[in-house]
Amino acid sequence: MSFSVGENETVHVLHPQQIIAYQGPSSGRADRLMDVKGIYRKRKLIRSDMTGPCRFVAALPPGYRVKTLELEGNNDLLYDFRHLFYYSEGITMQTRVLSMKNMFITRDIVKIKFSGIGSIGILTEGTVCEAELHPYDPLYVDAGSIIAYPENAKLELTVYGNHLASQHMSYHWKMTGHGPVLFQAGVQNRRFERDNNDDGILKRFLREALPFGGVFIK
Repeated sequence: MSFSVGENETVHVLHPQQIIAYQGPSSGRADRLMDVKGIYRKRKLIRSDMTGPCRFVAALPPGYRVKTLELEGNNDLLYDFRHLFYYSEGITMQTRVLSMKNMFITRDIVKIKFSGIGSIGILTEGTVCEAELHPYDPLYVDAGSIIAYPENAKLELTVYGNHLASQHMSYHWKMTGHGPVLFQAGVQNRRFERDNNDDGILKRFLREALPFGGVFIK
């Protein structure tokens, strides 16, 4: 993907090793050590501060893209820090500690809430979709596909549908509340490709017939 940074603008790139081409003054890129919180959340040591005017190209794995979101003031959505590719000057981050139950389920301790005026680039896999939450009518979303959800959302890990449906689907978040939920389609795309490969009638039958066979039989 190609990125353009305007004059006097600065973006902080958290995957600098993916930058494969750069056009602009040599002084336009300054790599810095991340703070301790950033190292823990992102499990990386270096970030690149890119100051415009300049352009750069980042190499992303097949199927991945960066979705740019414009923020104006407070934002109620909670993000996984691992999805963050860049953020612009003027954006601040706050940590939200998850409940013990959600820590155990998501294998993560914190989520990130952004505020300020600027933009963030979210690393996604496949098409990004958005759905509005309802305070009483639940939305079920594949747990591995969630990108961001409102801080006020109530979450419950579950499956749904009849007996056969609930047996072979992945776990879903049952979500109620107010505001938008962002989720990506790439995880399901990989499952679709896998299920349609010629990996034997027995394995395909076991995925469908056994409880949670689609989760445990790869």
